[in-house]
Amino acid sequence: MENNERVVRDFIAAWSRLDVDEIVDYFAIDGVYHNMPLRVVQGHAALKVMISRFIGGWTATEWDILTLISSNNIVVAERLDRTQLGDRYVELPCCGVFEMQAGKIKVWRDYFDLDTYMKAVANEQ
Repeated sequence: MENNERVVRDFIAAWSRLDVDEIVDYFAIDGVYHNMPLRVVQGHAALKVMISRFIGGWTATEWDILTLISSNNIVVAERLDRTQLGDRYVELPCCGVFEMQAGKIKVWRDYFDLDTYMKAVANEQ
């Protein structure tokens, strides 16, 4: 359980480096990312494409863990994601649920308010 928590903490920290290959490497080969309410993405090849597009305009990001709990192979991380897109800043409360398998992310479901993100990107805060 502690190892699963460490993997998730390291994964969250990896996002600040904006290195798609590093981020994808935390997933199992057939790992799943469901960035609610967007479509499910599965497997390293699809994850690389999706994450590359998702962070393409980001110039910086830091994700603060507010709460992290785990039980067996489930880790739940409540976060505040702070991202810079050019001259725009987005602070997005999120909650990620991770299903772990052999030290890798088997499934990641991330919950957030899409409208909060879209308004911040459009500078409508």
